[in-house]
Amino acid sequence: MEELNQVLLRKEVRVGADLDVWLEHGGGEGLKAALQDPTAIIPQIKEAGLRGLGGSGFPTYKKWEFVAGNHGEEKYLICNGNEDEPGTFKDCILLEETPHQVIEGAVIAALATGINQIVFYINPDQEASIASMREAVEQWKASELNQAVTKAIGEEMGYRVMASSGHYIGGEETAAIESVEGKFPFPRGRPPFPAESGVHGKPTLVNNIETLSNVSHILRNGAEWYRNLGIDDTYGTKIYCLSGDVLYPGAYELPMGTRLADLIETYGGGMLQGKFLKAVFTGGPSNTILTPKHLDVHLDFDSVAERRSALGTGAMIVVSEGTGIVKRVTEYVNFFAASSCGQCPPCKTGTYYISLLLSKIDTGQGSRADLDSLINLCKILPNSGRCHLINGAVKVLDSSLYHFMDEYKQAIK
Repeated sequence: MEELNQVLLRKEVRVGADLDVWLEHGGGEGLKAALQDPTAIIPQIKEAGLRGLGGSGFPTYKKWEFVAGNHGEEKYLICNGNEDEPGTFKDCILLEETPHQVIEGAVIAALATGINQIVFYINPDQEASIASMREAVEQWKASELNQAVTKAIGEEMGYRVMASSGHYIGGEETAAIESVEGKFPFPRGRPPFPAESGVHGKPTLVNNIETLSNVSHILRNGAEWYRNLGIDDTYGTKIYCLSGDVLYPGAYELPMGTRLADLIETYGGGMLQGKFLKAVFTGGPSNTILTPKHLDVHLDFDSVAERRSALGTGAMIVVSEGTGIVKRVTEYVNFFAASSCGQCPPCKTGTYYISLLLSKIDTGQGSRADLDSLINLCKILPNSGRCHLINGAVKVLDSSLYHFMDEYKQAIK
């Protein structure tokens, strides 16, 4: 318990929008290293093994290579901080408390890929994050570091801080591109991919805020340093958003591959008094469920996938015995049904119909035919929309059916 208290009570340096404080604590060193040889940035990111930390886990260097390989007078980077997934709250903390870390990572990414326009795309509900970023960007534009970047690329780097649409789908990368262009965030069909044709038809890179926050540290400390931060065969760290029925909910930056049991017991302080673990919704409600038999799982992309689940954004919503899984899944699917943009009929009608069937079952008005319909929808609806909203709704439903079919059967008349 003493060790736990030290972890919980330790005071970290909170930089905020003060550039001088960021520089005093090693800020700027990663960018200086990048400026010495911009061509060496992508190989170093590749060697470090950095992956997309917004949920996809896609190798970061590959995205960067695609954009770097497409030439144009204007290229865009969208720093995605839409973060509207229930249970996920890591990006707003990074934007509010360490904005210069995000800016420096974005600038290094821009240098690596030939980008000259950077857009910080932030959920409008996170007013403190938007204010912090705007203040930080103004300081950055007046700094010597920015002057060095201007000299290196031969022109002024463009910076823009904007509020996203506030829609859940606005976090999907092509929907974010539509928002930046001033349109409603309807996801686009692919191809063409953003690396070829994004904002105003220009090559565009979309990276999550947490992903970019790692970049300057890799350039400053080296790829090997970053790789050694992970556990076993994983690399770096991950911010896990722990919420629900635990004693100490919060955002914990821990080695990638930290065990679920350690996250809940050591850092989260264990379950609330008198409560016993029933399930954990991983990656927010658009993903899958883990149960007490999975407490030994290492929370990294590959290990969680082996347990028929997904790490997603790293959000872990803990629920205790006594919580109705059917009711909780119904609430989450209702959220997705309300969030569908309506562009793709299978998504709009599919999420609505799933929501309707779940509500019937949850209120004791469902039948075996309704349950069979849900099982069938899990087979035919995936990948039927332009974005992953329908996939998220189906994933959490399918996972709950897999682990808690008895509860569904008990809820049927």
